[in-house]
Amino acid sequence: MTKRNLTPAEIGGIVRTARKAQNLRQDELAGAAGVGLRFIVDLEAGKPTAQIGKMLQVLEALGCELQFKLPPEQKTIGKP
Repeated sequence: MTKRNLTPAEIGGIVRTARKAQNLRQDELAGAAGVGLRFIVDLEAGKPTAQIGKMLQVLEALGCELQFKLPPEQKTIGKP
């Protein structure tokens, strides 16, 4: 199976699913994460310009884990 990057809409869906699984309303998640309700609404809708710092706060509040994996032969950006 080929791994790929998630789209903003997919990330929003994950946040929505995790929130609902914990029986949280959007305003409750916003309060727990220290962000505004509008941010939660936009994030769950897949807004592509959502701030990454706030998204990380939301994921932490939900107990989600975010992982990054470098390519096997990572090259320095901008150098051959």
